[in-house]
Amino acid sequence: MINFLKAAPVVFLIGTMVTAILYQKTLLEIWLTTAITFGTTAYHFIMRWVVAFIYNSIMHNRADYRKRWYQVSKSEMKLYEKLRVKKWKNRMPTYNPSLFDPRQHTWEEIAQVTCQAELGHETIVVLSFVPIVAGHWLGGYPAFIITSILAAMFDMMFVIMQRYNRQRILKLIK
Repeated sequence: MINFLKAAPVVFLIGTMVTAILYQKTLLEIWLTTAITFGTTAYHFIMRWVVAFIYNSIMHNRADYRKRWYQVSKSEMKLYEKLRVKKWKNRMPTYNPSLFDPRQHTWEEIAQVTCQAELGHETIVVLSFVPIVAGHWLGGYPAFIITSILAAMFDMMFVIMQRYNRQRILKLIK
């Protein structure tokens, strides 16, 4: 997973440059749309690295899981049950699985990690819509909008997963 996340931004940046050059040479809209899609995807990967770096530098996986922001209501848990989070959460990729390993960390430490991961993914959801602004200069709003919505939806799955898991972790702590 880590190798993929390191290589992906480079691949997408190269794809952006190649397809932008092809657009300049041919003026075919498909190359502009492809360049925008590659560029937006590169942005999403790079932005994730920056967000993770900032949160890791500031929080060091030491969030206070007792704060109101991190609390999950019963109605929220019912929503997660309707979304069948328990069935799909284990299929989601994890950047560093050892951070969530109870053989290496206490449940309190894991709860703190879930809080930081949640904040990171919530920030990423908001920042996923920044590329839409580029549509003002480049056109291609549909490509910007579609990639932004898909990226935000993807990260919302991680927010949901962290909140769902944390509620279960808190029961173990009690």
